[in-house]
Amino acid sequence: MPRRKLEPTDEQRAKVKSYAATGTPQEQIARLIGIKSPKTLRRHFREEIDFGATEANAAVAGALYKRAREGNVDAQKFWLYHRGGWGKPSSHYPAAAPPPFVVACEKDEEAA
Repeated sequence: MPRRKLEPTDEQRAKVKSYAATGTPQEQIARLIGIKSPKTLRRHFREEIDFGATEANAAVAGALYKRAREGNVDAQKFWLYHRGGWGKPSSHYPAAAPPPFVVACEKDEEAA
């Protein structure tokens, strides 16, 4: 007897997206919604897995940005440190180029 074909519900899709947003491993997500295989999970919930974390990060960044614009000093410092380049250089924002190398020659006072 063949297995019943999976028909994802809106509730399952919401759960998968939420679990993916928080970084839950796919093996655990599959078990939490009653699927035996992560491969089956990926086949039926590809969009939720791909965009769950991205949408969550965008929502949190939007909330942080809003707080910073409203005058929350901690949010402003965090934003400037991590996004504005005021902190340690990161791979996202390259460090400023060092100043050019300059050689200065002093005049010999005896020769003058």
